[in-house]
Amino acid sequence: MPLRLYDTATGMVRETMPAGQTARMYVCGITPYDATHLGHAATYLTYDLVNRIWRDAGHDVHYVQNVTDVDDPLLERAERDGVDWVELASEQTDLFAADMAALRVLPPRDFVGAVEAIPEIVDRIQELLTAGAAYCVEDDLYFSVDADPQFGLECPLPPDTLNPLFAENGGDPDRAGKKNALDPLLWRAKRPDDPSWESQLGPGRPGWHIECTAIALNRIGAGFDVQGGGRDLIFPHHTMSASHGAVLTGGRPFARSYVHSGLMGLDGEKMSKSQGNLVFVHKLREQGAPAAVRLALLTEHYQTDRDWTAARLTEAQHRLAHWRAAVHAPAGAPGHPVLAGVRARLADNLDTVGALSIVDEWTKATLHGDASDTTAPALVRDVVDGLLGVQL
Repeated sequence: MPLRLYDTATGMVRETMPAGQTARMYVCGITPYDATHLGHAATYLTYDLVNRIWRDAGHDVHYVQNVTDVDDPLLERAERDGVDWVELASEQTDLFAADMAALRVLPPRDFVGAVEAIPEIVDRIQELLTAGAAYCVEDDLYFSVDADPQFGLECPLPPDTLNPLFAENGGDPDRAGKKNALDPLLWRAKRPDDPSWESQLGPGRPGWHIECTAIALNRIGAGFDVQGGGRDLIFPHHTMSASHGAVLTGGRPFARSYVHSGLMGLDGEKMSKSQGNLVFVHKLREQGAPAAVRLALLTEHYQTDRDWTAARLTEAQHRLAHWRAAVHAPAGAPGHPVLAGVRARLADNLDTVGALSIVDEWTKATLHGDASDTTAPALVRDVVDGLLGVQL
């Protein structure tokens, strides 16, 4: 079955139809100044399911993810803690990779840091300058959103909300000298005690949005199948990255579908760094529960804002124990309907709730004595492993 996903830009559930054998996906990565929390985990599990479903359908998958390993939040955290920002970024990136491996998230083919990509980012900024889509404010360079006639196509939000959202998410709508309040920074000229790189643009470092544009275009090209990330990236990040891409490619769509996962809360409150209520994956790993954590994060639909509670993890541990008992039985209820059912539910906009229910029903029948299929336990084990990413 073709994978159908909710596309933020059109407000519709649409088929993803990769052109040819290779499916292409870009998912925005972390800024590595704090350990991987459950909000990260929920996001990257979503696109891991996309990766697995495409592979199950016979596609090669070219999955690209960045790491924003130089940015204001990272530098501020390093200064606060009195550590070197390079070491902090490296340490947290390694921890993120270990957390993702423990959760059995298939790694991207290209995992690219902003620092290593600076030469190619500079080249893309230079192209925007040549096209007349960038301009100077003092020594900084900005992108002109007016250069993109389709600006905002990926962002179905009321216009009067954009300036506040821009300001809340790293933008500077009130800076004097800008042509449009929403114009985003492309290149930040060197400041005292700020890391910088020499380039034809002058010494400095890149803005956030052009980073993802350059990395994506240079590895999978324009018109890739899915741009992914959390719902908080719709604006400004995904909107700005897509606008950069459109201008750089003569108006071609940056991505064919924009897919966004919901946000995580904790005990009824939004989970965020500013709130100080993050639940870290490595802490849960220390309790020996990565499979249960993954299963717990699949118990609600990826688009919903979810709440993490201790009870959710306990329920997942019980479910996992029942599933494991069933797949270790010598025979069970018929297994092929489980394969067909899980495939169908996941192909329908990643309906993990329905997919888990199918496995639950098979488990219940098997543990209650249905032993009509000797091949079923191994088949169901492989379905849960391959499609849901839960090892039994």
